[in-house]
Amino acid sequence: MSVTSTILERTFVYRAWQAPFVKQKFAPVLKRNDLSRARRVLDVACGPGTNTRHFAHADYLGIDVNESYVEDARRRYGREFLAADACKLDGVCKEPFDFILVNSFLHHLDTKDVIEVLSSLDLRLAPDGHIHILELVLPEDRSIARLLAKWDRGDFSRPLPEWQGLLSKIFTQVLFEPYTISAMGTVLWNMVYFKGKPKR
Repeated sequence: MSVTSTILERTFVYRAWQAPFVKQKFAPVLKRNDLSRARRVLDVACGPGTNTRHFAHADYLGIDVNESYVEDARRRYGREFLAADACKLDGVCKEPFDFILVNSFLHHLDTKDVIEVLSSLDLRLAPDGHIHILELVLPEDRSIARLLAKWDRGDFSRPLPEWQGLLSKIFTQVLFEPYTISAMGTVLWNMVYFKGKPKR
């Protein structure tokens, strides 16, 4: 594990690093959905509860493998958080969720593990529900955004066509919307918002 990865495992450092970009990162989800209609929410790789506030009205469960993130989120938000692996949710999530959020997690996983995680989540998605995935895109052209994507803690940022093919293997695509995260007029990261529904 790199020094950067180790530092970002500390909750206060992670929150400080994410704070300037949280609003931009989540903007497509807010723009394209009425979150007040979400009934049961599963927030996968929730970190220290970054997006919890958007679901104050809903039956909410946040999961993350980092126990310190989970403990901090419980203290700050008083909601249900669980230290858990997204592939090992048997016996944990018995009722289906109509809203599953996966925010900037899959670029930490190789293709085999992405498919395993998405397949696990598909089993927990209600027939009328949707999965909402926000992911880091690896731009094809040389740019600051490409450099920052390469420097990210995740080793598996992917070009847009690869993300589209991979996510659509498990879910029927409803939306596939590229967007950018910027500061002072400079694009820092290229992202994509994927909204999918069950194929079954």
